[in-house]
Amino acid sequence: MASSSTKVSMKLLIDTKNQKVLFAEASKSVVDFLFNLLCLPIGTVVKLLSANGMVGSLGNLYQSVENLNQNYMLPDQTKDVLLNPKAQISSTDISGFLTEKNDAKDDHGEVTKLYMCPNKCYFQVTSNNRTPCSSQPGYGGCGNIMSREVTQVGDKKVAEKKVSTNIKNGFVKDVVTFMVMDDLVIEPMSTISSITLLNKFNVKEIGTLQEKVVEMGMEEGIKLLKASLQSKMVLTSVFIKKQK
Repeated sequence: MASSSTKVSMKLLIDTKNQKVLFAEASKSVVDFLFNLLCLPIGTVVKLLSANGMVGSLGNLYQSVENLNQNYMLPDQTKDVLLNPKAQISSTDISGFLTEKNDAKDDHGEVTKLYMCPNKCYFQVTSNNRTPCSSQPGYGGCGNIMSREVTQVGDKKVAEKKVSTNIKNGFVKDVVTFMVMDDLVIEPMSTISSITLLNKFNVKEIGTLQEKVVEMGMEEGIKLLKASLQSKMVLTSVFIKKQK
């Protein structure tokens, strides 16, 4: 992954009279970043925004898990599953946006270890060597811990590696320029659509419009994520009306 200073840029068209972003001209890297937000587990979103930045009660829920003693969790469960959920492999150029919990080893094809019950009950397997041999519908288990490691043969993790590669390459084509609306509606950009938008926003004085190139890194990405959960004027609130 690139350095923590990596940023992506986009060009805003601003209505200076009303202090509002009309739309942004964005490249593949920006759109991939925005689409990547849909891949984030809720636990990762809460962690990125932190309890103080959350609106509503999700921050309290996250804090409750943090404060809960591990003794209250099931023997085969850890709080880390909830506090640091594993997200999709990042498709964004903004490094560090996803948590460090992302398993880079999977990118190199390291195989997940599999385990089964020492008694070979129904030859069921698990990736968690603390899983008890429990019952399946219509079956019974002996209750022993499934700790006997088994060897996987054949072509390993082909499907997972293919999906990972696709995600790492992003979501949209590189040759297209996109238009991102203030409320994050995204569509391919064209001259006709730009003129149509100016009419839609009832822009009478072209002289009040200003182009501004902005950079988006880790800090701006988190602000954008927060604004997207609170507002229909996301770009304006992040790049024009600075959040407190």
